[in-house]
Amino acid sequence: MTTTIEEKIDSIKKEMKEIIGNKHLYIAFSGGMDSTVVALLAKDILPKSKITLVNVCFGGYSYSKGLEAVLTLSKQLGLKLFFSRGEEEQEEIMYHGPNCNQCTRIVKIGKVKQFSYKGIVASGANLSDSWGNTGIKFFDGIYSPLLNLNKEEIHEILEYYNITIPKIGENKIREGCKYKHLLKMSVNRDYHSRADIIANEVIHDVLDFYDVQREIANVKIIGPLSKNIALINVKPLPSKKILEEIKNLLQNEETIDFVDIVDAALKLKILVNPGIYNNEESKYWILNGRLAPEFAMPITAEWIKSSNYKLWTFAVVDYNKL
Repeated sequence: MTTTIEEKIDSIKKEMKEIIGNKHLYIAFSGGMDSTVVALLAKDILPKSKITLVNVCFGGYSYSKGLEAVLTLSKQLGLKLFFSRGEEEQEEIMYHGPNCNQCTRIVKIGKVKQFSYKGIVASGANLSDSWGNTGIKFFDGIYSPLLNLNKEEIHEILEYYNITIPKIGENKIREGCKYKHLLKMSVNRDYHSRADIIANEVIHDVLDFYDVQREIANVKIIGPLSKNIALINVKPLPSKKILEEIKNLLQNEETIDFVDIVDAALKLKILVNPGIYNNEESKYWILNGRLAPEFAMPITAEWIKSSNYKLWTFAVVDYNKL
């Protein structure tokens, strides 16, 4: 028998009532679809005075449009909003290579947990998150009410409440912070991190100016530690004029050494630590779960075992167009 959207919502709210009880709920609030749905459900079962939205702000790694969305939605929801800084902790993690899962667990959720007092922290973790696939809904004061739902079901709930999420334009399905587009170790904040921050703000400024509708839009920063290669990655590709304008702006940024446009399938040269290199499942997830959904064109990989013990995850060091 097919479950209606009302029955799904009622089931989640019933569980939320049982787990939260009379405690205060602190929602890790990004302004995205998942955390907004958690807030909408919480509003139905708790007084507003028992709900606090907490946004972990990553400074320059947060999109300006993303912060605007957080402010707009918190006002629309009528809920208290607090900001907690997390860029320093994020930089410590990314020093050892891209690691969104660890950032979510340790920084995003961890900072909210520090902020909370004798309450419960709610996350928007769901079936689409690799770290959300633990199957543990409530552990150590952290509750994930959407854990058994996929993105389509979460979007269905959002439509039921008739709420529109302001978009950055980064990814039609899942948006996040700029740091996920730095596909190498962030060893030097003024070189590696700056290239990522500037490039991924510039691209949206230009695309928004020309009112370009997109499914994906980001700039991937790859290359060895001594070279920042900026890959302009937009789907569908805008006009040549717009692409050249973005390219020229990025070429003028002193931390970017080379700029190219992702206009064909790519083969990425990916450096990984020995543990990942010897694990086919890990390599499959990096390529197909972490990287492919963020690229405008199909990608394959050439895997290289790293001897750099400081690299804990992976680094895309080069590429070839196919």
